Amino acid sequence: MTYNFALSAILIMFTFGFMILLNYSWQNRETPISVSYGLGVIAASFYTFGYAFQLVGTTVEQMIFWIHVQYLGIPFSPLIWVIMILQFTGHQRLITKKNIAILSIGPLSSLTFHFTNEWHHLFYRSMALDYSQGFPLIVLDRGPLFYLHITYIYSYYLVGIYLLIRMYLKAARIRKKEGNKQIVLMMIGSFCIFIPPFIHSIGVFNIPIDISPFGLVISGLFYFWGTYQFNMLNLSPLVMKKVFESIHDAVLIFEIDNTLRSYNNSADILLKPFPDKKRIGCPASQILLPFPALLKLIEHQSDPHNVTIRSMQLEDRYYHVQFSYIHGRHNKPVGKMLILHDITESVRYEESLVQQSRQLTELNMFKDKMFNVIAHDIRDPLAVLVNLMELVEEDMQEADLIKRQGSQELLEGMGEQINNTFQLVEGLLEWFHTQRGGMLFNPVIRDLGDAVQKTMTMMNVKLNSKQININSTIAKDVYVYADKDMLDLIIRNLLSNAVKFTEIGGVIQLSSEVLQDKVVVAIRDTGQGISVDEASCLLQDEFPISKRGTAGEQGVGLGLSICREFVHLNGGDIWFDSSLGVGTTFYFSLPIASNPAIDKTVVKEEIV
Repeated sequence: MTYNFALSAILIMFTFGFMILLNYSWQNRETPISVSYGLGVIAASFYTFGYAFQLVGTTVEQMIFWIHVQYLGIPFSPLIWVIMILQFTGHQRLITKKNIAILSIGPLSSLTFHFTNEWHHLFYRSMALDYSQGFPLIVLDRGPLFYLHITYIYSYYLVGIYLLIRMYLKAARIRKKEGNKQIVLMMIGSFCIFIPPFIHSIGVFNIPIDISPFGLVISGLFYFWGTYQFNMLNLSPLVMKKVFESIHDAVLIFEIDNTLRSYNNSADILLKPFPDKKRIGCPASQILLPFPALLKLIEHQSDPHNVTIRSMQLEDRYYHVQFSYIHGRHNKPVGKMLILHDITESVRYEESLVQQSRQLTELNMFKDKMFNVIAHDIRDPLAVLVNLMELVEEDMQEADLIKRQGSQELLEGMGEQINNTFQLVEGLLEWFHTQRGGMLFNPVIRDLGDAVQKTMTMMNVKLNSKQININSTIAKDVYVYADKDMLDLIIRNLLSNAVKFTEIGGVIQLSSEVLQDKVVVAIRDTGQGISVDEASCLLQDEFPISKRGTAGEQGVGLGLSICREFVHLNGGDIWFDSSLGVGTTFYFSLPIASNPAIDKTVVKEEIV
């Protein structure tokens, strides 16, 4: 028996062995690369199965038939292989219908030229049998179309090998010591597919039989090993690369000598000062220079088995930083890795909670003090009202003229007490309104002079009752940008205080001055003035003390607190000057609106 039967048996055996790989591809058909791999196995099976029977053929006709069987797979093998390589190396975006149609021109042309060779003899010029080996072998005289067929096969091969080598070099930058077994096995398998046909075509070793199918057998063995031992298809480098790039945390990978070897998209924010092309291979001492804390972590961590986790601030962001070594064979360190998880939002939310907690604590203390004062401020005038009402009832029982006049005096006293109580409750309600977040902030362009004149008109009764001379030099062409209701309340409260603490026959002067982008309003009175002790408590966060006016006017002491909050909310400031026995001047500033025709957007937001 000649050796052609042994070679034929080997090819048939491995053809059926290919079915194991085909079954594996079918089980993993959800992944595109497994589908390509399965189609490649089918194409290779046509080649090996057809050549197995060609080796044992005895006539030209039999051999031509089995050559036809081989060419059901040979033209498409390069196309399927290059698609698989594109998927394996992460270039799936290139696998479009248009590109596949273009790449299919070569395989379809070869298939057509081969099966129509009897009409043109440009693929094979002639065919004959050779018995020099003790069994018949077909000798093919190749024509120009055959070499065109070889050209497109090896052009596909060169493209695929280039992509594999490029991928291997990129992976080696990260893991120089270990390399990447998946890529290596894919490269070896690819070499076994295309090198034997090249050797046979140029006739270097003068081998009488075609060794190309046996190259497919060897390639199948390497693919079989890579698939089952290293999950070459299931865990392809493409998948790992996509996982690495999709991580939201910033990941920086360094060599053991602290040079940068890889990073993901999220790390770009840390590497902005360096151009993309200069980042890889750059020492950590340069690339982390703006971040001394990270550089210290990279350069001074000596224990390779220790994982360091810290929280730190880098510029205006906060990060949870994890540093660890990358280990290779025998647990030997081969690199370093930094992972930075952005916790800025969490930190700011925590700070906001702390701030809110502090404000709630202060407000609760303020409430306790306030209710302690209110309990006395409201109880006393109400008690007087009750007593006055009892006296009125007694006097009304005796309806003579004299006692009617006495009742009139009592009624006037009641009216005064009722008015004071009303002002007290009004002030409390205004303050509670702001503290509970019930007031809307609606800034508009407002004529300051007009607002002052309206408030002065509303206060004519109080001014006349104390014979106070009031004068305003604020022109009507001064415009501010503020909330209308808040501006009215600020002016009303400050004027009320000026009236309250000014003696009968005193003077109140209002004026304004433009300083840069603000209008400063001054309300000057000739009242009692403010002592040093009282001045230290005004406009502070502590609960203010209520004080009676020159005519016995009462209040809850919240007016200035409300003014301060409203002025600040409108983007201004408030302060005062005072001399005891001479008078007091209160100042407040508001943003200027130089052109009243400007159509400013009205901002509405709930005060929280």
